[in-house]
Amino acid sequence: MADVETLITEWLSIPEFADALGLPQRQGRKLVDEQVVLSARIGPNQALAVPAAFVRDGQILPGLTGTITVLRDSGLPDDEALEWLFTPDPTLPIEGGPMGMLLAGRKAEVRKRAMEMAL
Repeated sequence: MADVETLITEWLSIPEFADALGLPQRQGRKLVDEQVVLSARIGPNQALAVPAAFVRDGQILPGLTGTITVLRDSGLPDDEALEWLFTPDPTLPIEGGPMGMLLAGRKAEVRKRAMEMAL
């Protein structure tokens, strides 16, 4: 999991994640438990956290939830899905790998590549 911690520099604890969405902490935790977003255990205490890039303007990044579903349906474990989303990919037209594309609102190309991994 150290690779994911290196790739993703900004994390939100569950209380911070809930606060960023304007939700009570238990509802933020429920989003993680129901696998609406990906999370990882990070740091020396192995605290559960969500990448900060998953939240934009007080909402879960548009296109993220469906992309996570495609990655899971492709058989990718959550830690590998996080790694894939944040690994730079020079073949994409936008810097930052698949997350850069999602942040730019270009989910179609990201999902196409995610589906290709299942083949």
